[in-house]
Amino acid sequence: MSDRNTGVTMHVPDQPSCRAVNDVLSRIGDKWSVRVVMSLARGSKRFNELRREIDSISQRMLTRTLRALERDGLVDRTVTPTVPPRVDYALTSLGASLTGPVAMLGEWAMDNIGAIETARSQFDAAEADAC
Repeated sequence: MSDRNTGVTMHVPDQPSCRAVNDVLSRIGDKWSVRVVMSLARGSKRFNELRREIDSISQRMLTRTLRALERDGLVDRTVTPTVPPRVDYALTSLGASLTGPVAMLGEWAMDNIGAIETARSQFDAAEADAC
């Protein structure tokens, strides 16, 4: 169904396709997934390289995020049989196709952070006055 004013396709939340989209958006929308994808956009990396690049991510959270991104087909994990084994992570073509939209969203956030902060301040002030 399309909105007549915007032409944007409207989705009915109970449809299976909407639930699937919500699932995908929750994966690619969490802060750690976005940071891992954008880090890997600059080339493949080992686990500890990623951990050093992504401030404040725990080892456990990085492991969980990489596994989820691998499961979703966005990240490829390559093990090289050396002693100790070398494990490299890289974006798949699907993962690489995500970097453009994520970068655009980041640019939008940077362009609009001032307006968002102003709106938050106005809202908070109005809430405080109402109490």
